[in-house]
Order: sequence, then C-alpha cells, then structure tokens
Amino acid sequence: MKSKLRVGIIFGGRSGEHEVSLVSAASIIHALDRTKYEIVPIGITPEGRWISSPDGLALLKEKAGLDKMPERILLPEPQRQGLVSAPELRTEGERLDVVFPVVHGTYGEDGTLQGLLELADVPYVGAGVLASAVGMDKIIQKELFLRARLPIVKYVWFLSRDVTENAPRVARNVERVLRYPVFTKPANTGSSVGITKAHGRKELVEGLLLAAEFDRKVLVEQGIAGVREIECGVLGNADAEASVPGEIVSSNEFYDYDAKYVDGKSTSIIPARLPAALSRKVRALAVKAFAAIDCSGMARVDFFVTKGRNRVYVNEVNTIPGFTAISMYPKLWEATGVPYPELLDRLIALAIERHREMSARRTSYAPSKDWYKNNGM
Repeated sequence: MKSKLRVGIIFGGRSGEHEVSLVSAASIIHALDRTKYEIVPIGITPEGRWISSPDGLALLKEKAGLDKMPERILLPEPQRQGLVSAPELRTEGERLDVVFPVVHGTYGEDGTLQGLLELADVPYVGAGVLASAVGMDKIIQKELFLRARLPIVKYVWFLSRDVTENAPRVARNVERVLRYPVFTKPANTGSSVGITKAHGRKELVEGLLLAAEFDRKVLVEQGIAGVREIECGVLGNADAEASVPGEIVSSNEFYDYDAKYVDGKSTSIIPARLPAALSRKVRALAVKAFAAIDCSGMARVDFFVTKGRNRVYVNEVNTIPGFTAISMYPKLWEATGVPYPELLDRLIALAIERHREMSARRTSYAPSKDWYKNNGM
C-alpha cells in the first residue's frame, strides 16, 4: 500500500496578514484528501515562534496557550528534511515530504521562508526564492514588467526615510510626475495593508507617511478613472497556464483590506464579462507576467481594465494568493474546471516536480588541482 505524503502546512507568521493566513490554512487543511496526505500543521506566532500541533491553528486564532506549546524548528540541514523539537536537536526529527507555505506577506511570501526550505532541501509549493522576493517588492516587480514590455500604470517611488524627513517635499515631487488621484503603497506588503487613495496633497502626505510605517520604500501609482479590477490565476512551472479571468466589484472606493476580508460586501464575477479576445489577452498577459518574475507553482495576477476602451494594465503578481473560502484564486480555477481538492493535488505535484528538477542540478565542482589547500592557510 502506497504511504501517504506528509504535508506540512505553514501558517501565521510575523506579518500584517497573519489573520488572513490562518483562514487560508484552515481552508487548505479542510480540503486536503486524507487518503493521500498526512497533514502536519505548523504555526508561526506573531512573534516568530514555531509550533506544531493538531490544535495549532485554533491556538493561533484564539491567541491563547501558545506559551505552553513545545517549540518546533525546521533546521537548514538537508539531512533532516523535517521538524525537530527545540530540546531534541540531535534527534532525527519529523520528516516532511512537502511543505505548503500559506504565510502571506513579510517573512513568508518574500523569499525568506522559501530560502529556509531550500536550505533544508524540502519541496515546497509555490514560487522560489527569487520570484517570491520580486513578487513581494512591487517596485522591483514593475521594473521587470517594463523590461518584459508589459503594460503598467505610471509610477514613482521613494525611500521611506525621505518621506518621514519631509513628506510635503516628496508630495510635491509626486505632483510633478503624476496627477490626482494617486495610490500610495508600501513596497512590500499584501492584502492592501498600508495602501491609501489620495485625491489631493493632504491625503497624499497622510498616505505617504502611513506607507512609510510598513516598509523602507514607498510606491506611488497613477490612479485611472473608470477601471475594472480583473484577476487571473496561473498554475504550473515551465508550462504555466492561466485560468478564466474574474472581476472584483469592491464595496469600497478601492479594494482595500476591509473590502477584501471584513465587511463581506465585495462581490466577484466569475468568469468576468469580457469580450472573448480581451479575455484571451488577459490570460496571455498573466502567463507573461508570471514568467517575467521567474515564478513557479502558482500566482494570481491582478489587472486594471479601463471601461469603454478596454485598455489593460498589469497591476501585480501575488505569489501566495489567498486560499480562504472567498478567495479568488481557488474560485477562478474551479470556474476553469479544476476543483479545490484537485488544485491542491496539482500544486503539491508541481512542488515535487520542481524539487526533483532542482535536485538534478550540480551543486559542486571538482577543480583539476587542489589549489585551495595551500592558499590562505
């Protein structure tokens, strides 16, 4: 009888999206096929402490009893490939066959967690270190989009240090390049945390200062009147494919944190009501944006489409999209013919495929002479 794959689900984390991660993880754990997988819940507290327990998700949600949980550690050693209890570092540990990271935002989606998993030589779902870091940094991402000749809105960016020292001066610099309304964003957050829309200088200064609280860089983008927010899922490694596009109808002036998760009034239209040619264009651009940042596994690509003229702008790539019951990524794939449990199966298979391919690469080189032995000794 074929043994089950041991799947570690990592959730929580030191991030402004901690709570979103918990809800995403709960959805994934509920949907995974227990006949195929043995699930190992791995929670990260807001302070960065790792715990592993069947009750870990509930404990993180309640924020209670965490101090009594034994700490678990994923060591960056390929011989371990699993979790070890803190007092038992010399033990073999609890082996993991694959990890499904569902830590949104900083210290989870930005390449840091992916780097640890690479060092531990554990297959993991989603983008690698580079694509994760680029996908998190909205400014670097846009620079790569420009190189790939993808259509994007006009933007400027500043160091947060300059914003905090003289926000009115930064605002004047923005006004020389962009016109109101504009959006201010921290370069490295998700779920619209720290994002504001400014209609004039007072709101712009307030938005700049807020964004500067979350990251060392601040992005300011040109707002476009009369746009539709379109999202498209991408699935795969080298031969990625795109889902049908969907449309978000926000309950607020823009799709902010409250509109996404709190008020429950935003709606989605799946598939989006787009002309067939425009739908094909969005799907093609989604795959191109995915490739532009060297992404793998999964991503959700967000677009702006103008009403009337149907001009398309790539907004950003999200390398760990939400997996909650109301999240677009699983809903888009369900509408494309891939139900949630099958989507999880495919993502896990893609993770193992990518790890197998990476493991086949050479990581050492034997020089013809041992020149290094007598140098610097």
